[in-house]
Amino acid sequence: MGYQTPYAPTRTELSNCIQCGLCLPHCPTFRLTGKETDSPRGRLTAMSAVLDGIIEIDDTFEETLSFCLGCRACEPVCPSMVPYGRTLEGARAEIAAQRGGVARRFRAWITVSWLGSRAMMNSITFATALVQRCGLARVAPSRFRTGLGGLRRIRWKTPSLQGKRFEPEGAPVATVGFLVGCIMGPWFGEVHQASISLLVRAGYRVVVPPGQTCCGALAAHDGAADGASRMASHNVKAFGDVDYVVADAAGCSAHLKDYAHWVPPDEMGNWQVKDINELIAEAIEGGRLPRSTRRRGGAALQHPCHLRNAQRITDQPRVILEAAGYDPSDIDPMCCGAAGFYSILRPETSAHLGKNKVKEIRQTESTVVASANPGCEMQLRSHLGEGYQVLHPVELYAQALEEDSETTA
Repeated sequence: MGYQTPYAPTRTELSNCIQCGLCLPHCPTFRLTGKETDSPRGRLTAMSAVLDGIIEIDDTFEETLSFCLGCRACEPVCPSMVPYGRTLEGARAEIAAQRGGVARRFRAWITVSWLGSRAMMNSITFATALVQRCGLARVAPSRFRTGLGGLRRIRWKTPSLQGKRFEPEGAPVATVGFLVGCIMGPWFGEVHQASISLLVRAGYRVVVPPGQTCCGALAAHDGAADGASRMASHNVKAFGDVDYVVADAAGCSAHLKDYAHWVPPDEMGNWQVKDINELIAEAIEGGRLPRSTRRRGGAALQHPCHLRNAQRITDQPRVILEAAGYDPSDIDPMCCGAAGFYSILRPETSAHLGKNKVKEIRQTESTVVASANPGCEMQLRSHLGEGYQVLHPVELYAQALEEDSETTA
């Protein structure tokens, strides 16, 4: 039957793989099982076999693709620069189109209709806050309990930033369009506050377009390609004429940088996409943001996969932490196991990877942990337990500057 959708992996993308195997030791699932089918090379071979009509999209093919975390650790080490993340999303879009199923349609409803609706997210936020306050997380199904345990304290309702504008004191360096996202606003509002305050202090004008929606990353990762495409087109129109579009969640910024794949070329805006770590580190190194003179001890630096592997952003979080007065310790870049729906669909594998990551953090003897992605933060907090502070690098930096100002006041 072959491929049927416009999102399918192309022959050019798949033929770039030269079967060298350099990706194997960097793949979390291959390291767990040692099976070729659980490696990037094996999955690309399966995708090519479908394209050539050798195999069909059946249970085996779906299992091969669904076991992948989508961490893209294979991409930085690939000599042929195979766009593995792109082919994975395309193959999953084909699985969704050809096989469907109630569970997959339900997940598509969540990633598109729920996450794309501000009213729905307000309702979910209220319900989540109720679960936290009533202690209902303890009786939730085990596959949901870990995620709930890793959440920050959720407010009943968080005022929306959409439609707001923030001006710097002098002439703006540039205009930033800020992505509120789906869960970041109501569940990680402190990250937004820190990001916007630092951008304004660095001289940026920050606008938060009122018509924006979820970036569509989770939809794309799970194969809900049509929904992801609609979200991308919606956001491109909403952001309009800005210099940069900025996100403070690694998964969002990585997906925004891939919008050219999801939106026709003539619809794309002229802006650049930046992760918040990029602009804040640049402002620190350029002298537009200060460096703290106070030493705050060590901080374990966890590199989210979509920051390190998809965007190749590794130095900037370190610059930010050092400017905050911390001595950052890098931990193994292997995926923490969060990976969107993965922790729910494959809780045992996710927990195994999460516990491995926690062991590495504890070996640093740091109780402060920096992570620039909400899913990773929740995964780390749920497995670390009490006594650890897990925050975004820009939060730690903003807190440090506030402490410094209070000391000198």
